[in-house]
Parts: sequence; structure tokens; C-alpha cells
Amino acid sequence: MKLVVFDYDGTLVDSQAAIVGTMQEAFAELGLAAPAPEAVRRVVGLALERAIGRLCLRPGELLADEALVAGLAAAYRRRFIALRQQHGILHEPLFAGMREVIAALARPDRFLAIATGKNRRGLLAGLEGHGLSAHFHVLKTADDGPSKPHPEILQQAMRETGAAPEETVMIGDTAFDIEMACHAGVHALGVGWGYHPAEELLAAGARSVAATPAELVTEVETVTWPSAE
Repeated sequence: MKLVVFDYDGTLVDSQAAIVGTMQEAFAELGLAAPAPEAVRRVVGLALERAIGRLCLRPGELLADEALVAGLAAAYRRRFIALRQQHGILHEPLFAGMREVIAALARPDRFLAIATGKNRRGLLAGLEGHGLSAHFHVLKTADDGPSKPHPEILQQAMRETGAAPEETVMIGDTAFDIEMACHAGVHALGVGWGYHPAEELLAAGARSVAATPAELVTEVETVTWPSAE
């Protein structure tokens, strides 16, 4: 593979505590009942407004109230920034073994990238805090295009590195990541330590779901095109 693209939250780092807590605080700030932790985990990976829109949907509704979504998104950002300013790096630990995965997949003839629903400021702060900034050649965030599962940010990464779809693999922990990969026509690999279950990733189109980081390295290095059955 010429281009290996990672999701961030739920794939590289375990950020659920910070995300769930901040989301619940944002709802409380506006006098709304806080969403359940599982509901928040289900939308991790989407751009913030889209994620909040899903959390705000009532039975029978197709779209959430735009003003409400905008207010909640603003409250979420305020609280997340305050949390980062108060504590420095947030409690978003790298999943065990992922630093070794990044090192194992780095090669002179390969680009490593990230495609995430986070904004660029949050991603840069996280990578710097973990000492990973120098490892990634391309960073694509919610600031660069439509929310997953739209393939635009993944397509941008391919254009910027000159990688063809058959030379590209997307690694993620949610169905949004896998669907984005399928829409872009690239290889899709799931990880089993994130926010959506393995069976959901496979149903979305993942060729496999790695149970461990070591297994993930093997899967990336043995990807073929077309995918072998």
C-alpha cells in the first residue's frame, strides 16, 4: 500500500471519556437532558454538527432543529477548549500497541495519513501531545470537507499523495470510516477496539477486522487488489 490512512478517535486514541463528558455538559448548559454515553459513542467519527444533529433527532424527524444544533455545537467547542486549556493534553490515551503499529507501517515508499471528524486544531493538539506529529504526511479533518461517510477528505489525501484507490487502505473503528472507504473505492480495514462492533464494520464493507494491533500490521501488509475472498 502506498497510502495508509488512519481514523483518529477510537482507532489511534481512546477519547471517549473526553467526548462523552463534554457532550453531556453541552446539553446540560442548554437545559437539555444529557444523551446516554452509548448514544454519544455511536456518533463519534462524524463531524460535530452532524453528530449533534443525530443526537437531537426525535422519533419521526428527519432533520434536527438547525438553531439547536448550532447552539449545542458552540457549547461543545467552548467546553472542549476550556478543558484543554485547564488540563493541557486531554485524557485521550493512545491505544496500547498503536505507536508500534505506526512505526511498523512507516516506509520510505509509503505515506501515512489521518482522516478524522475532529477539527484541525484538536487533531494537531492531540498529535503533538503524543509526539506523533512527524509521523503523518497528510492530515484531513472536518475543516477540509464534508463529514464521513462522504469520501471527499479521503479523496483529497489520495490526490495530495498521488496514490490510486488500489494503493490506499483506510483503517477505522466505525461504520462511517468503512463506508467512506467503500465510497472512495479503497481498501477498508476495521479495528476491534473502537466504538462500533466488528459485525457492523464487516456489514459496512470492511474486508477484515483486526482484533489486535499486531494483527492490523499483518492485514495492511498483505492487502491485495482485488480483495482476496
